[in-house]
Amino acid sequence: MLNRRILRIKAMQAIYAYVQAEGSDYLLALDLIADRFAPDLMAIEAQDRKKLEGQKQIASLMFKEWYKTRQFDTEEKDREILDAAQAAVNFYQNSLRKDLKYFGTQMVNAVEEIYDRYLLTLALMQEIVYLIEGEEKKAATRFTQRQDADLHPLINNKAVQKLLQNKFLEQRIIRRNLSWAGEQELIQKIYRNNLKNDPEILAWLETPEPTYEQDHDLLKHIFKNLIFKDENLQALFEEKDLNWVENKSVVKNLVNKSIKMLEENTDENLPLLDLSPSWEDDKAFFEELYHETLKDDEKYEKMIADSVQNWDVERVALLDKIILKMALCEMHIFRSIPVKVTINEYIDISKVYSTPKSKQFINGVLDKLSQDLISSGAIRKSGRGLLDNK
Repeated sequence: MLNRRILRIKAMQAIYAYVQAEGSDYLLALDLIADRFAPDLMAIEAQDRKKLEGQKQIASLMFKEWYKTRQFDTEEKDREILDAAQAAVNFYQNSLRKDLKYFGTQMVNAVEEIYDRYLLTLALMQEIVYLIEGEEKKAATRFTQRQDADLHPLINNKAVQKLLQNKFLEQRIIRRNLSWAGEQELIQKIYRNNLKNDPEILAWLETPEPTYEQDHDLLKHIFKNLIFKDENLQALFEEKDLNWVENKSVVKNLVNKSIKMLEENTDENLPLLDLSPSWEDDKAFFEELYHETLKDDEKYEKMIADSVQNWDVERVALLDKIILKMALCEMHIFRSIPVKVTINEYIDISKVYSTPKSKQFINGVLDKLSQDLISSGAIRKSGRGLLDNK
């Protein structure tokens, strides 16, 4: 199942994307001003290009000043300049609102798509069985003897049947509108390249009356060693999921745990795994973390700058700053999460996603800031969160 570190990572990626988009919006706003005062090459009357250039420069400076202070402090009277600067501000603010919503939505979708990959991977067994059944019917209608031992007994594998008959999986697949439609060529490749001549499957086929344990072990083997190692399937998931390299381990863990749950005494009503034990709470957690970190960006920027007085905050790696801001936000607003848990989580994230020296830097900054904030009462913990503050 998903853990909150994965949710923190998804929030971090969404914040990073938003910050990149913010920079693009800033440049596009300046382009808007430039376009407004660009000479009209089709104009019949000659234009005063020096005047247009001057207006562009003043309007651009006004916008840049607003960007720093969030207000216009000018005695400018030229209506065209004022209108151009205000139009740039309006464009920038509207773009930011759209980006904030867009990347927040993408963040949630990215996590839910991990669950979709898990469900689709389990459902792949049904598609393989359909394929085998289809080949059996074709062979029967041709009145020809089947060759190479065929895999039709796999259809009757007792563990396979438990998976195919599971109501939880069936309902989730329908509810989330998932299917392998249009991927029959991929299914055939997985079957023919991996399952059809696999030594363990062929050995199982030679077993006269396999026990449930043998059936179960074979199903585990199929997913662990054949399906998850299929290059074509991995290429498809990589194409659909830019973060598949990191998400694959989560999906694999979910699938393997689900297969292990299919014990001999379980029935079709066995509930498999949900995205998390309490998805609505987890979803609220990382949505709030995303929005609150961005909302109080300036406050956390100042806190970081004050704590690294001997180091230009502008030289701090962007991802390090995002990690620090998220950690500070989490310390402030999630009272039940111990401070040390927060610090350790973001240190571990920095090891994977940031620079080699980030771990020490982030640890030092967060350790100092957390002590100061706890001492001043700015951070107040309750419940489980107090365990860290003895």
